Order: sequence, then C-alpha cells, then structure tokens
Amino acid sequence: MQGFASSHRVRVFALVASLSVVWLACSIYIPYGLPWMAWIGLGWVGLALSAALGVRTGSTRSISQVLHDLDAEPVPAVAARSERLAGRIWIPLAWLSLSPVLLLAGPPDPAANLSACKNGRPSCEPSRLTLVETTEVASAERARNVWNCRNGLRSCDQEKLTEAEEIAVAVAMYERNVSNCQAGLNPCDHSRLTRSEARETALAEHQRRLSDCKDGIGTCDPSTLSESEVAQVARAQRQRAVSNCKDGLARCDYSGLTPAEAREVALAERHRNVANCRNGWDGCDHSKLNEREAAEVAGAVNARNTSDCRAGRDTCDYSLLSGPEAQALTGVERVRNYTACLSRRGYCDRSRLTPSEAASIPPEVR
Repeated sequence: MQGFASSHRVRVFALVASLSVVWLACSIYIPYGLPWMAWIGLGWVGLALSAALGVRTGSTRSISQVLHDLDAEPVPAVAARSERLAGRIWIPLAWLSLSPVLLLAGPPDPAANLSACKNGRPSCEPSRLTLVETTEVASAERARNVWNCRNGLRSCDQEKLTEAEEIAVAVAMYERNVSNCQAGLNPCDHSRLTRSEARETALAEHQRRLSDCKDGIGTCDPSTLSESEVAQVARAQRQRAVSNCKDGLARCDYSGLTPAEAREVALAERHRNVANCRNGWDGCDHSKLNEREAAEVAGAVNARNTSDCRAGRDTCDYSLLSGPEAQALTGVERVRNYTACLSRRGYCDRSRLTPSEAASIPPEVR
C-alpha cells in the first residue's frame, strides 16, 4: 500500500513539473514569435509525461480490485514492485528535468553567426547560412584576403586573388617598400628600387643623419657631412648647450660660453632660483637672493603657510605666524570648535569652550 502511494506521489509530481515546463515554454517563445520552439518543448514534455504516467494504462480494473491485489500480495513483493516502478519513473523524470534547459538554450543567433563567418571566427557555422548570407561571407573573405595581401601578412592567399587584385597588391607592396626605404624603416629591399628612387632614398638617409647630428641623437660621423653641414651641426650643438645651461637640464660648461651667453645663463639661473624659493621647491639657494628677491620670497612663503594653517594642512608651520596672524587663526579655530560641539559633528574639545558657549550646548540625547 505504501508503494502504491509513493508511485502516486511521483506521478503527481511529474504532472506538476510537466505543466510548469509547458507554461515556461509558452511564456518565453510565443511572445517572441517562436511558437515552433514552444511546440518542440511540448513534444519533450509529452514524451516524458507519457512515460512517467504510462504505468499499465491499458488496465480497466477498479481501485478496489487494485487495493485487494495489493493487500493479498506479500510485503516483499510490494516493495520490489514499488522499487521497479520508481526506477521506471525516475528515468523519464530525468529527461523531463532537461527540457527547460533545451527550451532556454534556443537556436543560435543567425546575426551572430553571420558576423562570425564574415570575420573568419572559429564559431562560424557555414551550414546555417542562407544563400544570400553565403554570398556576403564570400565577399567579406575575399576583401579580407586582399587586405592581408596588401599589408604583407602571412595569412595572405595569393591563389585566391583575381588578376586585378594581384596587380593592386603588387603596386601596394612596391610603394610600401619605397616608403620604408626612404623613412629608414624595415623591411626595406634596396635592390627593388629604381635609380631615381635609390637617389631619393640616399638623400633622405643623409638628411636624417644630418638632423640627428644637429639634435645630438646617436653618434654623428662628420666625414659623411659637407663643410657647410659641419658648420650647421656646430651651431646647433652650441645653441643646445646654451639652452641646457639656461634651463638647468644638464651640466653647464661655462668655459665654452661667450660673455653675452654667460650673462643670459646667469640671468636665467637667477630667475629659476627665485621661482624655486617662492614655491618651496628643491634647488632654492637663499644666499643668492638679493634684498628685494628675499622680501618677495618671504611674502610668498608667509601667504602659503597662513593658507595651510587655516586649512589645517600638515604643511603648516605655526612658528612662522605673526602675532596678529596667530590671534586670527585662534579665533577661527574657536569658532570651528564651538560649531563642532554644537552640531556634534567633527572634533570637539569642550575644555576650550567659554562658560557661555558651554551653557548654550544642549545635553546630548542618547
């Protein structure tokens, strides 16, 4: 009797699960115009349900006869039958549990597959393409192959090029070789250059070496330069040395400066030292400041320190504050402390409150 009740509960559970899957399939696919997917899901449900509930469906015995047979049957036999019944039912129930996964998986996106095929991605499934899409994919593959060949990539397939495409690719590769040779880039094959292109490339290489010599890039070989070019390089090197001395970017060789250049460098160094001292930067030498510059620097330092103290920054140096500045800062701090105690927000030191301020603060309600 217990086995019959257990099998009855299993069949009821199968029926409820089947109806749930039916509702899930209809709610997902029918609103989106995919009723055929819903029917596929219903087919799975029907198959599992028929297997789960098809326990002696051809029998016409009454319930009383079934109960009489169960009572007359020995207990071990009933238990064995219930185990066989459970085994037959759990198999279709397992298939039934997979139906939501099959329904939710759905068909792959045709647009995504078309994009994958056009871009040559491994996820492309050519069998799912329509005739029009197959034509589009073939055109995209041909264009991609032409681009690969024009740019000298290994993925280029020369055999797939048409005669016109072969000519276009040859022209592009030739022009790229000429451009690389003239710009000093690799790969460059000088043997493929014409005489005029070789002369133009040699001139471009010479101009590039001359520019590097002027800018101090790499090693300069004066033997490759003409007399006028050597003079140009010397003037450029001198201008660069004076500029470095003015900017303090490199060690300055004062012995190589003319008197006018030395005065320009000294003036630039003086201005740079004043700026460093005014802003509190490294490189400040107070001993090089004259009286006017020292006063200017002191005013800037004092203003910056007062601002830091009012803002409560850790760069504040209270020892640099004058009497009026310290008194004004004390007043500002007293107001801040009273406001913090009154609003109960921020640091509050009740010991610094005046009696009237302390009396005006209501007791804290907890």
